[in-house]
Amino acid sequence: MTVAKGREFLSIPGPTNVPDAVLAAMQRPAIDIYSGEMIGITDSCLADLKELFRTRGRTYIYAANGHGGWEAAASNVLSRGDTVLVLESGRFALGWGEMAKMMGVEMEVLKGDWRRAVDPAAVTERLKRDKAHAIKALLIAQIDTASGVANDIAAIRMAMDAAKHPALLMVDCVASLGCMPFDMDGWGVDVAMAGSQKGLMTPPGLAFVAANDRARQVHKSAGLRTLYWDWTFREGEMHYQKYCGTPPEHLLFALRKAIDLLKEEGLPAAIRRHELLAEATRSAVAKWAEGQVLTFNITNPTERANSITCVLMQGRDPQPLLDYAREKCGVVLGVGLGDLDGKAFRIAHMGHTNAPMVLGTLGAVEMGLKALGIPHGSGGVQTAVEYLGREVRP
Repeated sequence: MTVAKGREFLSIPGPTNVPDAVLAAMQRPAIDIYSGEMIGITDSCLADLKELFRTRGRTYIYAANGHGGWEAAASNVLSRGDTVLVLESGRFALGWGEMAKMMGVEMEVLKGDWRRAVDPAAVTERLKRDKAHAIKALLIAQIDTASGVANDIAAIRMAMDAAKHPALLMVDCVASLGCMPFDMDGWGVDVAMAGSQKGLMTPPGLAFVAANDRARQVHKSAGLRTLYWDWTFREGEMHYQKYCGTPPEHLLFALRKAIDLLKEEGLPAAIRRHELLAEATRSAVAKWAEGQVLTFNITNPTERANSITCVLMQGRDPQPLLDYAREKCGVVLGVGLGDLDGKAFRIAHMGHTNAPMVLGTLGAVEMGLKALGIPHGSGGVQTAVEYLGREVRP
């Protein structure tokens, strides 16, 4: 028997749910790429991305996924033989560094704990030892969706300043932009990148990079520049240069609508919505953890992300629970990645999501725990409901 019929709940950390209005915005013919409406869409999206990143710097749009955004960022400011310091707190900063390494960059990892945020003191200590300033850039993910951690980017900049080190600070915002505060200029971030498919509620296929004046100055002598990713070429006067060829029109139609929806809600309200839904999820997980099998991957509550919660299953394979949720309830949960493969599952609560969607997902998990006989504290969903009932007032 199954109760999975009906609309499937996609509760993975990317791609996230796309609003019907965004899907509808794509259902139209192609338009002229050289004039008129397309130019207006490009200019407005680039301007609104500045607001989302909170920067006076330049923004760029690529027909690419987040990994393409990594390459765009790295190739525009680095040269073969440069060294980058990767700040480990999960899988994705490591992936960014590995991509740079394949491009000819030396990669050093500041070893971290997949259950904690990056330690700013360790950053300062490592940079102080780099007397020759061989390290040209630091790579970090604000939210790493593999571990569920949220890193304190402002603290990392302060750590760099304490070491008086000139390296660029480069931040992956794929899982944080539109979901939690990000202040590129206020925090001293030199290069930031993101993707369309998470907090920005757009189908996968667009990557975004923002660069401040310091990064654009370094760009002038970067040795890894190639025409497709190149910032200078994309700053040219002709519209097709903004995309190094034909614009990904229908994804841009979608992005324009998604940003409009985000602006209608208001970014502070969207950030608060993510905070509320994340805390509701965490209240349920905390209740389930009383059974001594489930626990939070991120041990420090202040370091848990507001876009995804990673749940460890101690001594048990999470796959039966994942299968049950999908096959019996129509809810797709995220699998464990990297070091957490076969040890954890992930609940996403970002982008186009609301209380019924999150509570429905939590209900499917609790139903699976009960059906599979997995020890857990009862009443997790009720705890989440009570939390939201207290916080979301008339």
